[in-house]
Amino acid sequence: MTYLTKLASPLGPLTLASDGEALTGLWLEGQKYYAAGLEAETGKRPDLAVFCQVELWLEAYFKRRDLPSLPPVAPRGSKFQKRVWKLLLEIPLGKTTTYGALAERLKAAGVSASPQAVGGAVGRNPVSILIPCHRVVGADGSLTGYAGGVEKKRFLLELEGADLTGLYMPKKGTAL
Repeated sequence: MTYLTKLASPLGPLTLASDGEALTGLWLEGQKYYAAGLEAETGKRPDLAVFCQVELWLEAYFKRRDLPSLPPVAPRGSKFQKRVWKLLLEIPLGKTTTYGALAERLKAAGVSASPQAVGGAVGRNPVSILIPCHRVVGADGSLTGYAGGVEKKRFLLELEGADLTGLYMPKKGTAL
Protein backbone atom coordinates (compact mmCIF):
# COMPACT_ATOMS: atom_id res chain seq x y z
CA MET A 1 0.00 0.00 0.00
CA THR A 2 1.10 3.53 -0.70
CA TYR A 3 0.32 6.30 1.74
CA LEU A 4 -0.25 9.90 0.64
CA THR A 5 -0.32 13.34 2.17
CA LYS A 6 -0.22 16.92 0.91
CA LEU A 7 1.94 19.80 2.09
CA ALA A 8 1.85 23.50 1.30
CA SER A 9 5.02 25.07 -0.08
CA PRO A 10 6.20 28.29 -1.73
CA LEU A 11 5.88 26.37 -5.03
CA GLY A 12 2.27 25.42 -4.34
CA PRO A 13 0.82 22.16 -3.04
CA LEU A 14 3.14 19.15 -2.84
CA THR A 15 1.93 15.54 -2.88
CA LEU A 16 4.04 13.08 -0.90
CA ALA A 17 3.91 9.29 -1.20
CA SER A 18 5.42 6.67 1.08
CA ASP A 19 5.57 2.91 1.44
CA GLY A 20 5.28 3.43 5.19
CA GLU A 21 9.03 3.63 5.77
CA ALA A 22 10.58 5.81 3.06
CA LEU A 23 9.48 8.59 0.75
CA THR A 24 8.65 7.14 -2.66
CA GLY A 25 7.28 10.28 -4.31
CA LEU A 26 7.17 14.05 -3.99
CA TRP A 27 5.41 15.89 -6.78
CA LEU A 28 4.59 19.52 -7.46
CA GLU A 29 1.00 19.98 -8.47
CA GLY A 30 0.63 19.68 -12.22
CA GLN A 31 4.16 18.50 -12.91
CA LYS A 32 4.90 16.14 -15.76
CA TYR A 33 4.67 12.49 -14.64
CA TYR A 34 2.63 13.59 -11.60
CA ALA A 35 2.11 10.57 -9.33
CA ALA A 36 3.62 8.23 -11.94
CA GLY A 37 4.05 4.72 -10.64
CA LEU A 38 1.63 5.04 -7.74
CA GLU A 39 -0.10 1.84 -6.74
CA ALA A 40 -3.85 1.74 -7.24
CA GLU A 41 -4.41 1.19 -3.52
CA THR A 42 -3.57 4.28 -1.50
CA GLY A 43 -4.42 5.59 1.92
CA LYS A 44 -3.97 8.86 3.77
CA ARG A 45 -1.48 8.81 6.63
CA PRO A 46 -0.22 12.36 7.29
CA ASP A 47 1.13 11.16 10.66
CA LEU A 48 3.76 8.82 9.17
CA ALA A 49 7.22 9.50 10.61
CA VAL A 50 8.74 9.91 7.14
CA PHE A 51 6.17 12.56 6.21
CA CYS A 52 7.02 14.47 9.39
CA GLN A 53 10.73 14.22 8.53
CA VAL A 54 10.11 15.48 5.00
CA GLU A 55 8.02 18.37 6.31
CA LEU A 56 10.84 19.42 8.68
CA TRP A 57 13.42 19.07 5.90
CA LEU A 58 11.35 21.15 3.47
CA GLU A 59 10.66 23.81 6.10
CA ALA A 60 14.42 24.19 6.72
CA TYR A 61 15.11 24.15 2.96
CA PHE A 62 12.59 26.85 2.06
CA LYS A 63 13.70 29.03 5.00
CA ARG A 64 17.38 28.60 4.06
CA ARG A 65 18.27 27.02 7.38
CA ASP A 66 20.76 24.24 7.99
CA LEU A 67 19.26 21.10 6.56
CA PRO A 68 18.62 18.08 8.76
CA SER A 69 19.60 14.66 7.46
CA LEU A 70 17.79 13.66 4.31
CA PRO A 71 14.73 11.57 5.13
CA PRO A 72 14.81 8.01 3.77
CA VAL A 73 13.95 7.98 0.07
CA ALA A 74 13.14 4.92 -2.05
CA PRO A 75 12.11 6.05 -5.53
CA ARG A 76 10.78 3.35 -7.82
CA GLY A 77 12.38 3.09 -11.23
CA SER A 78 14.69 1.12 -13.47
CA LYS A 79 18.23 0.25 -12.46
CA PHE A 80 19.53 2.98 -14.79
CA GLN A 81 17.13 5.59 -13.40
CA LYS A 82 18.15 4.74 -9.83
CA ARG A 83 21.84 5.16 -10.75
CA VAL A 84 21.10 8.60 -12.22
CA TRP A 85 19.01 9.62 -9.18
CA LYS A 86 21.84 8.51 -6.88
CA LEU A 87 24.20 10.84 -8.79
CA LEU A 88 21.71 13.70 -8.35
CA LEU A 89 22.03 13.31 -4.59
CA GLU A 90 25.75 14.06 -4.93
CA ILE A 91 25.22 17.51 -6.48
CA PRO A 92 25.89 20.00 -3.68
CA LEU A 93 23.30 22.55 -2.63
CA GLY A 94 23.68 25.68 -4.73
CA LYS A 95 25.66 23.97 -7.50
CA THR A 96 24.66 22.77 -10.96
CA THR A 97 25.89 20.17 -13.41
CA THR A 98 24.93 19.12 -16.93
CA TYR A 99 23.25 16.07 -18.37
CA GLY A 100 26.47 15.39 -20.30
CA ALA A 101 28.62 15.53 -17.16
CA LEU A 102 26.33 13.00 -15.47
CA ALA A 103 26.53 10.75 -18.56
CA GLU A 104 30.33 10.93 -18.39
CA ARG A 105 30.28 9.95 -14.71
CA LEU A 106 28.15 6.93 -15.56
CA LYS A 107 30.42 5.96 -18.47
CA ALA A 108 33.44 6.18 -16.16
CA ALA A 109 31.65 3.68 -13.90
CA GLY A 110 31.08 1.33 -16.86
CA VAL A 111 27.47 2.26 -17.50
CA SER A 112 26.45 3.05 -21.07
CA ALA A 113 24.79 6.46 -21.03
CA SER A 114 24.09 9.43 -23.25
CA PRO A 115 23.05 12.92 -22.14
CA GLN A 116 19.61 12.19 -23.63
CA ALA A 117 19.21 8.98 -21.61
CA VAL A 118 20.31 10.82 -18.48
CA GLY A 119 17.81 13.57 -19.28
CA GLY A 120 15.04 10.99 -19.55
CA ALA A 121 15.91 9.55 -16.14
CA VAL A 122 16.27 12.99 -14.55
CA GLY A 123 12.86 14.00 -15.93
CA ARG A 124 11.23 10.95 -14.37
CA ASN A 125 12.64 11.55 -10.89
CA PRO A 126 9.65 10.87 -8.62
CA VAL A 127 11.10 12.65 -5.58
CA SER A 128 11.36 16.30 -6.58
CA ILE A 129 13.40 18.77 -4.53
CA LEU A 130 14.90 16.15 -2.16
CA ILE A 131 16.50 14.34 -5.10
CA PRO A 132 17.69 17.57 -6.73
CA CYS A 133 16.96 17.14 -10.43
CA HIS A 134 16.56 20.93 -10.60
CA ARG A 135 20.37 21.21 -10.31
CA VAL A 136 20.90 19.76 -13.80
CA VAL A 137 21.12 22.22 -16.70
CA GLY A 138 21.68 21.95 -20.44
CA ALA A 139 25.20 21.91 -21.89
CA ASP A 140 24.58 25.41 -23.22
CA GLY A 141 23.59 26.69 -19.78
CA SER A 142 19.86 26.59 -20.42
CA LEU A 143 17.42 25.98 -17.58
CA THR A 144 15.52 23.25 -19.37
CA GLY A 145 14.05 19.91 -18.55
CA TYR A 146 12.34 20.42 -15.20
CA ALA A 147 9.10 18.45 -14.94
CA GLY A 148 7.71 21.05 -12.52
CA GLY A 149 8.35 23.91 -14.95
CA VAL A 150 11.38 26.03 -15.73
CA GLU A 151 10.16 28.93 -13.54
CA LYS A 152 10.12 26.61 -10.51
CA LYS A 153 13.58 25.32 -11.40
CA ARG A 154 14.87 28.91 -11.42
CA PHE A 155 13.12 29.59 -8.09
CA LEU A 156 14.79 26.56 -6.46
CA LEU A 157 18.24 27.42 -7.82
CA GLU A 158 17.92 31.04 -6.70
CA LEU A 159 16.72 29.87 -3.27
CA GLU A 160 19.85 27.73 -3.01
CA GLY A 161 22.08 30.62 -4.01
CA ALA A 162 23.28 28.95 -7.20
CA ASP A 163 25.35 31.10 -9.54
CA LEU A 164 23.01 31.63 -12.46
CA THR A 165 25.52 33.79 -14.35
CA GLY A 166 25.72 32.43 -17.86
CA LEU A 167 22.58 30.37 -17.46
CA TYR A 168 19.53 31.41 -19.38
CA MET A 169 15.88 30.54 -19.40
CA PRO A 170 14.42 30.02 -22.86
CA LYS A 171 11.44 32.15 -23.73
CA LYS A 172 8.08 30.40 -23.77
CA GLY A 173 7.44 28.80 -27.12
CA THR A 174 11.15 28.47 -27.95
CA ALA A 175 11.91 25.12 -29.56
CA LEU A 176 14.80 23.35 -27.92
